[in-house]
Amino acid sequence: MIIKYENVPHSVIRIANFCKEAGGKMMVVGGWVRDQLLGIDCKDCDVEVYGIQPDDLMQLIRSHGFEFQEAGLSFGVLKIKGEDIDVSIPRRENKAGLGHRGFEILSDPTMTVADAARRRDFTINSMAYDPLEDQLIDPFGGVSDLENHILRHTSDAFTEDPLRVLRGMQFIARFNLTPDPMTVILCRTLNMDELSRERVYDEWVKLITKGVKISKGLNFLLDTTWIKYFPELYALVGLPQDPEWHPEGDVFTHTSLSMDAFAEIRDMKEQWDQIVTGFAVLCHDFGKVTTTEQTNGRITSKRHESEGEGPTRSFLGRMIESNNQKKPSELIEQVVALVINHMAPTNFYKQGADNSAVRRLAERVGRIDLLLNVSRCDKMGRGSLKYEPWAEVWLKKKADDVQVLDSKPKPIILGRHLIDRGMTPGPCFKEFLEAAYEDQMDGKFIDEESAMKYLDALIPE
Repeated sequence: MIIKYENVPHSVIRIANFCKEAGGKMMVVGGWVRDQLLGIDCKDCDVEVYGIQPDDLMQLIRSHGFEFQEAGLSFGVLKIKGEDIDVSIPRRENKAGLGHRGFEILSDPTMTVADAARRRDFTINSMAYDPLEDQLIDPFGGVSDLENHILRHTSDAFTEDPLRVLRGMQFIARFNLTPDPMTVILCRTLNMDELSRERVYDEWVKLITKGVKISKGLNFLLDTTWIKYFPELYALVGLPQDPEWHPEGDVFTHTSLSMDAFAEIRDMKEQWDQIVTGFAVLCHDFGKVTTTEQTNGRITSKRHESEGEGPTRSFLGRMIESNNQKKPSELIEQVVALVINHMAPTNFYKQGADNSAVRRLAERVGRIDLLLNVSRCDKMGRGSLKYEPWAEVWLKKKADDVQVLDSKPKPIILGRHLIDRGMTPGPCFKEFLEAAYEDQMDGKFIDEESAMKYLDALIPE
């Protein structure tokens, strides 16, 4: 494992040089170093500057043509404008209050690189790289842990920040790591009570959008007992399924394997689509908790799709309700729609559903293409049971034929068409449009030409 000097951003080299000229030393730290050793491209670059006081550093940066954002100053971080670079001075953090942000931060440019690294969460994030000397400093064995796929806490200071448990969850999933037993024990001593919803949500998003072996991240929650903070997920542990259809075991195992399948097919260009689909796969069988029955030696969970709505809303609501995430209510609604319709591709295929049913499905879920991915992951998460794609292939073609694969049906008859025929906007106006839309869904007209003929029959010009 090596770091290639040519991968260091040019602006970082500039900062390193003028810091050296001022009697200081700049080191690249954290995730950029880790990702370079793993051969992963990383845009964000965190650097620490030693031997220069905070006010002097700010003046030095400005004097060389860099500007920084005000955000981050309270944490001793200078976010360089127009660059993916955060500049900080080594700092000592003392737990002074509750929450992820409950720390007293004291910048200390006299600290050693090893002392500064001691406050970092895991050894794989505690390495530093000197680009001018082309030297890697690894005081806590991060390289060895990367090579051996181990997630290990850096020091006893790990317990000062409970968010690190969820960071561990997503790191394990992203880099296919195995947690060190002592790290698991330390995680069990922490609780999630003081973490903000926003920070919890952010770590789940990283798990969903970056995880490679998501099942390992979920099992880390189980091993650390932190799964208790997500009761809808915890309830799936040990919940039985019919072995004929689910040879993999309980619902938690099935969900974990389905999430691994999602990581394999996660090719959606928009991150929003990844988040919606990933959460839908995670939540798709929450309804089995209240619907699973054993009758005549068979295990069934009839109506589990619709019963999944309540627990899905509660699971997501605790993370994203009342925070500043973009369109939080829209996220919940989209995920719920996919959860309660996740069996539709199979059912429609078996029933030979007509175009009208497909249009109405698109109206309910918004994105049939995302629904097909949820259905596919569900079936791929069944262990040794071979995935047969016939239902998804069939529905994709049907949805494509009626142009509703990636969107809801768009009303063809609009208000302007009624006005052109002399109608005046009012209560009956809206009712007419709604009735026309229903007829459109039933296939009584399929394009503007046939829609105008439909209108001509009702309202002659």
